[in-house]
Amino acid sequence: MTANSLPLFSSLDPQQLAAECEQLLNTSRQAVAAVVACEAAPNWQNLMAPLEEVDDKIGRFWAPLSHCHSVLSGDAWRSAYSACLPLLTAYNSEMGQNRPLFERVKALAESTEFASLSGPRQQAIRHMLRDFTLSGVALEGDAAARFSVIAQRLSELSTAFSNNVLDATDGWEKRIESADDLAGVPTTVLDNLREAATAKGLSGYRLSLDIPSYLPIMQYADNRELRAELYQAYVTRASALGPHAGKWDNGPLMLEILQLRQEQAKLLGFENYAAYSLASKMAESNSQVIAFLEELALASKPMAEREYAELKAFAASRGVEDMQAWDVPYFCEKLKEASFAISQEDLRPYFPAEKVISGLFNITGQLFDIDIAAVDGVDLWHKDAQCYRISRGGEVLAHFYLDLYARNNKRGGAWMANARGRRSLDDGTVQQPVAFLVCNFSPPTSERPSLLTHNEVTTLFHEFGHGLHHMLTQIDCLSVSGISGVAWDAVELPSQFLENWCWEKSVIPDISAHYQSGEALPVDMLDKLLAAKNFQSGMQMLRQIEFSLFDFSLHMQFKIHAEAEVDAVLNGIRKQVAVTQPPEFNRFQNSFSHIFAGGYAAGYYSYKWAEVLSADAFSLFEEQGVMNREVGEKFRREILERGGSEEAAVLFKNFRGRAPANDALLRHAGISTGKGA
Repeated sequence: MTANSLPLFSSLDPQQLAAECEQLLNTSRQAVAAVVACEAAPNWQNLMAPLEEVDDKIGRFWAPLSHCHSVLSGDAWRSAYSACLPLLTAYNSEMGQNRPLFERVKALAESTEFASLSGPRQQAIRHMLRDFTLSGVALEGDAAARFSVIAQRLSELSTAFSNNVLDATDGWEKRIESADDLAGVPTTVLDNLREAATAKGLSGYRLSLDIPSYLPIMQYADNRELRAELYQAYVTRASALGPHAGKWDNGPLMLEILQLRQEQAKLLGFENYAAYSLASKMAESNSQVIAFLEELALASKPMAEREYAELKAFAASRGVEDMQAWDVPYFCEKLKEASFAISQEDLRPYFPAEKVISGLFNITGQLFDIDIAAVDGVDLWHKDAQCYRISRGGEVLAHFYLDLYARNNKRGGAWMANARGRRSLDDGTVQQPVAFLVCNFSPPTSERPSLLTHNEVTTLFHEFGHGLHHMLTQIDCLSVSGISGVAWDAVELPSQFLENWCWEKSVIPDISAHYQSGEALPVDMLDKLLAAKNFQSGMQMLRQIEFSLFDFSLHMQFKIHAEAEVDAVLNGIRKQVAVTQPPEFNRFQNSFSHIFAGGYAAGYYSYKWAEVLSADAFSLFEEQGVMNREVGEKFRREILERGGSEEAAVLFKNFRGRAPANDALLRHAGISTGKGA
């Protein structure tokens, strides 16, 4: 195996990974001990370079294991993951509280040597010192031991929370024999539901809580009772309520996670976990985050109220005077069709996955001067996966994997993960970055290819934006190359930025063609799609602000004593910003994996924060041409290539020439910036 060899998934034996992990970590401990024992004055070569080598080896072990746990799940991978995670957590706690190592890094930061280092290397050292502080390096005795115990327990709880959501999602199904009971559901969706039943040896149609099954039922099924049944099953997942009440209940886990996070923050001298979270983010204070979200809510709420009133009136005109939560997606889709004569399902035949992928590669190729090509003969974890390489001028820059389709034992949602980071090697060569890009789209059937909704197209562009951020880096220092070291509330900038091209009239022909005829998306459909872009954007904005405020407010609490207090925080936020209140049995929080298992604790606001950055960045393309190579290369140089080597605010200003402003985001959403408008 060389530094640039790709992972050999077929050689991974889940049963052996715990032993391999233990051996690797013991070897790592020895390497770190040798670094600490070095009597020479600290410099990059005798201190930071060996630490980077250790971190890289651990990362290259963990990345494929963690990935397989997410995309294959099952007992074997779950056991391997659960066995290795505590070992890694304990190791990280140990390293984070390694006082002699901290003192040596601190000595390097205070030495004359520091000034001679490159900017990225200086940033790596600054980040390491910050992370030492946030890991409790200053703690002693019982406090240090307690901090480590908390870190270990939080990692266990996070895994259990995620597993409960997956099991609760996979644990529900409903078989429908007759298509009559699925009236209104598009043919393409029915085909998928039929194939899902056939795969289980069943007749008829198999419904599940996976998004490619759940969402179309909620949007299109005329059967109101069926929608209500699915809605209740979905919003009570992993809770004490619903069809599997208490079986995979995340309520106690959620409570313990919150209590431990607050204790962790207090041990380090922070008032609450929200303040602790911001220590490594772009935002400067709790009050700044709250003010930012409330400003967006104030601008959006009048428009959202008008949108909801219009929706209620529309539902009433269709005979539903008492519109319920399970009616909202259905009538939203019906109103959209009535207003714009367009639906996501109408668009699906024009967005076959292969065409979208090809167009995505061409667009990003033109903007950023890169070539993307499939790599055959690569060891993969599943037949649906595919490997690609990115190059420029014949030089390979990076590789990535796509795994696009939903299946059993695969975590829901979409994400990009770091498979390997870029760094310089001792022999003068460069280790190339590798990324995993995962979605959960409807798979191809025996009769047709995978067809995407336009919403799914934007999801793919979003994740690829993350991927480019990781893969196009030119930083050779592992901890600040690619997405590493990027402030969490800036990490969504490239992903949300790339979504803009899904809405450009001149670009959409590159990513669309009818899967049978090859015909372009008709002009009238294209016009309707663009006209509908901001349909209910006020309601959508408030929904994301609701999630963000709930997350941040929850982590500002001094102490959470009971699940009812979590509910109270959420209900209070909803009364403040939401235009519609869900039913009492809704337990959205019990499956809110982003904040309880996905790294977004006191950080969900990052989506909106980064959306401001991305909208403002894109406005330069609007001014100078959306396919302007010069502007594209400037974005690549100032943002994508720089990784975490400089503060996000500085990089943004270098690209845009000024600090970011909210106006572009509100304009893109069709929301007036006028007071009370």
